[in-house]
Amino acid sequence: MAGEIGIRAVSGKRERAEFVDLGRRFAQAVAHSVPQLRSEQLELVDPERNPFFGHARAQLFIAERDGAAVGRISAHIDELALELPPEQGMGPGTGMFGYFDAADEQVAHALLARAEDWLRGQGMTRVLGPISMSVWEEPGLLVKGHDHSPMIMMGHHPAHYLGWIQSAGYATAKLLRTYELEVKKEFPPLIQRIVASGERNDRIKVRYVDKAQWDREVRIVLEILNDAWSDNWGFVPFTDRETAYAGKKLRPLIHEEINMIAELDGEPVAFMLTFPDVNDVLRKTGGRMFPFGWLRLLRWARNPRGAGMRVPLMGVRKALHNSRLASQLAFMMISQIRHNAAEKWDAERGEIGWVLDDNKGMVAIAETIGAAVNREYAILQKTL
Repeated sequence: MAGEIGIRAVSGKRERAEFVDLGRRFAQAVAHSVPQLRSEQLELVDPERNPFFGHARAQLFIAERDGAAVGRISAHIDELALELPPEQGMGPGTGMFGYFDAADEQVAHALLARAEDWLRGQGMTRVLGPISMSVWEEPGLLVKGHDHSPMIMMGHHPAHYLGWIQSAGYATAKLLRTYELEVKKEFPPLIQRIVASGERNDRIKVRYVDKAQWDREVRIVLEILNDAWSDNWGFVPFTDRETAYAGKKLRPLIHEEINMIAELDGEPVAFMLTFPDVNDVLRKTGGRMFPFGWLRLLRWARNPRGAGMRVPLMGVRKALHNSRLASQLAFMMISQIRHNAAEKWDAERGEIGWVLDDNKGMVAIAETIGAAVNREYAILQKTL
């Protein structure tokens, strides 16, 4: 008979490494999971290195039974999320859990109860999760798309986790979806006409991101993002530290030809970022940098031929929302990115998202260009 479950709080560098390695062990056992870089995973849970902790507090936990680690969870509070209006999904009293892994349902319930107790002790009255750990990192639990591997910056979880979390009293708060697109497939004639019309409009300029002016471009993109997404469910604005951090981290993945900024009358009003799917190479290296993983990764980053392409972020200034121009700019950027990815890197598979299930504008754009939902993530909630 299985022994009693004990849950201990994680503290210090050594125990954080144990927490990360435990998650890697669980991921190894899940079909279609892709091993991520351990160094990056360690950095994300390090309060001294991840700027998320500049406005957040967290506690990591490991579950043990019969002397063996059998699960893990984080409980965390984002101070910026507490300041949001409740109708945007977070707001006062909302804490979160993330980095959830469990060997069985009994362990799952014990971990969730421990995270909930910690959040109550911090004055929280509601919990959302899994969000690991910022909403900009890996939000949601995979509930559709277990039969294929995730693309860059998307989580992958066993199907049975959903039932375990629901049986602990959680219900779905929001669904996030990704859309798969055939990169080499031409857009419908109507979309081609809309794109051509925009290209003839002297007021509109769609240009590549300029890596020679990288700091400026990062500021432009994040300023548009914070404006465009400000009314979205779950939106938490990037801080200056997070902007600088993201810019440094993402720069090696940026190829100018597939990252766009749209200008109207000379002013930046929209952007679209596209990352080659680094999971393609991580799958081959097992997520290891040594002895030769770093060399393969470096070569791949310079020329990601045949890689999948993911559009994780796009935005149009709020003043243009619900206008024909907003969708036209989106179609123009997608069209140029699709063409360049196919021509230069022989890309075949693209992915857009995540997209909130009730974001009618983005859903319409995805469906109009022939994209179809390939993965779905649930963020669940519970009153404490």
